[in-house]
Amino acid sequence: MPAHAVVPYHSFTSNINNLQLTLEAAVFSSSHFPRRWRSAAPAVMRIFLLSGQSNMAGRGGVHHRRWDGVVPPECAPDPSILRLSAALAWEEALEPLHADIDTTKTCGVGPGMAFARAILPRLQPPGTAGVGLVPCAVGGTAIREWARGEYLYEQMVRRARAATECGEIEAVLWYQGESDAESDAETAAYQGNVERLIANIRADLGMPHLPFIQVALASGNKRNIEKVREAQLSINLLNVVTVDAIGLPLNEDNLHLTTEAQVKLGESLAQAYISNFLQATC
Repeated sequence: MPAHAVVPYHSFTSNINNLQLTLEAAVFSSSHFPRRWRSAAPAVMRIFLLSGQSNMAGRGGVHHRRWDGVVPPECAPDPSILRLSAALAWEEALEPLHADIDTTKTCGVGPGMAFARAILPRLQPPGTAGVGLVPCAVGGTAIREWARGEYLYEQMVRRARAATECGEIEAVLWYQGESDAESDAETAAYQGNVERLIANIRADLGMPHLPFIQVALASGNKRNIEKVREAQLSINLLNVVTVDAIGLPLNEDNLHLTTEAQVKLGESLAQAYISNFLQATC
């Protein structure tokens, strides 16, 4: 596994197999699952935390505080892809993934579903595992709000621990930093704060080598965006990989990624996971 790697965004297509996730009632209680998920044999989910701020929560297709409801094929639901709801119940993953997490904003398409659908056919052996997504991102949040002891951080850890009852956490997908670009002081402290976040979540989950795939900013305050990006690209820790979002299409607000951009980002995050970590975990 690499100590650190940077990969640009790129688009690729995958043929999604019609995989069935098996969850038997003897293993998973009805309190965890509002719907029944059954097949021929038990399965264990590969779990991914989705965290950060609005571009991870998803604003694709959101215009004037309304989501257009357009879900591209790359983000369509699949019975093998579940999400952990705000009530800690596993359910079929549907866009917008963060609707009950980032509740004070209008959520749209994010990178999570495109990521999950892209990795699903690569899981080995085929058909034996599903993907569990744990949405945690909240729009407009600064890195200081994700410090240990703060509400958002503690909620993320709580949700992660609840998710491990049904599988193993494979990686954290992190997209954040636009809010910190608004402040010179926050910009200067950004790299250290992210490195501290990585160390804290690994320690609190008891996973010292937990993969952390971060996104280098595509947008933000013009004065500081390059400084925040430099901080992101300078992080050199074991099992930290950076996907660079620069150049991806933005909504008319010049801040949030379009639906098309979110699909490309999700697929690039998937490629980063597959290339750097999947072989080692299969």
